[in-house]
Amino acid sequence: MSHDAAVPQRAAARDREALPARTPLQLAWRQLLRYRLAVAGGVVLVCLYAAMLLAPFLAPYALDYSDRTLFYAQPVGVHFFDAHGRFHLRPFVYAYKVVDLSVPQYAMDTSRTYDIRFFVRGAPYRLLWLIPSDVHLLGVDSPARLFLLGTDQFGRDLLSRTLYGSVISLLIGVIVVVITIPIGMLLGGVAGYYGGWTDNIIMRSVEVLAAFPSFYLLLTLASVLPPTLSSGARLFMISAVFSLIGWGGLARVIRGIVLGVREVEFVLAARAVGARDLSVIVRHVLPTTMSYVIVAASLTIPGVILGESGLSFLGLGVQEPSTSWGLLLAQAQSIEALTQFPWLLIPGGMIVLAVLAFNLLGDGVRDALDPRQRST
Repeated sequence: MSHDAAVPQRAAARDREALPARTPLQLAWRQLLRYRLAVAGGVVLVCLYAAMLLAPFLAPYALDYSDRTLFYAQPVGVHFFDAHGRFHLRPFVYAYKVVDLSVPQYAMDTSRTYDIRFFVRGAPYRLLWLIPSDVHLLGVDSPARLFLLGTDQFGRDLLSRTLYGSVISLLIGVIVVVITIPIGMLLGGVAGYYGGWTDNIIMRSVEVLAAFPSFYLLLTLASVLPPTLSSGARLFMISAVFSLIGWGGLARVIRGIVLGVREVEFVLAARAVGARDLSVIVRHVLPTTMSYVIVAASLTIPGVILGESGLSFLGLGVQEPSTSWGLLLAQAQSIEALTQFPWLLIPGGMIVLAVLAFNLLGDGVRDALDPRQRST
């Protein structure tokens, strides 16, 4: 090799040596950013959870607001040009006009426009469950209504109820993961670390739990919840039901991982210096399972969302006047609703969007945390 050709190679080698060493987390993050579908799923989830946290502010109306003269009203259109072709700088809507209340059928009264106003006063609420406020992002003057996604059979705004429903549908998955992950990690770690009769007791308990059909067990446990429970208490009780049937699979996998690492050098060294068993498990053994735990968490949440939606769809989950996406979707289970009022399917589309986003992100996280998938 000539001297001229060797100079660029030596310079490139010096540049690589000058770069700071990246941690495994930094390498995984860099690899994750290369998966466009995973990044898109993450962006969608950030938007969904931001909308969940700001739901009372983003919703034009309160959860229990209804206009009994506009049941099953179609979504109102947002316009910039009026019926005479004149351009309006501010977006506006028309008021509803009843055509046939027995069908029901509505038209738009184009004789007057109603500007969409921002940061309007409305129903009081608590932002982030703490800050009292009555400011809403959008609103219009009466008699117009800002039903951007239409109304249900009681004349309630579907956009507002979808935003409020996201609180339960998205939050329940996070609650279940927060409960399930520590239990599964600890019991699986203890079973794999000690082995023997401890392992047998924990794993046999997991097998007994797995012997019951999870869906029917979920239906049974959810159906015994008293109907007088508040929405918050019911949310946590349903979360507890999901956690009860969900920790076993995680504990079994964690046990298998711990069996492979309990005899490695750093664990033996911790034992040799006199560290307590619980300290060795928590500080040295369980951290080796974090890559799997992160993936399991990202893939558990969509399953919980679907489970809660199914329970609410069957009437065993969230009850009125609270709402969730599954409970909203239950209104669209008739052929008449599907054909005449297709906007009632929008909550189902939100379920599909959230589950798809979680699955895309989970697949990307799994590949990013796998060293064999990383590229330079």
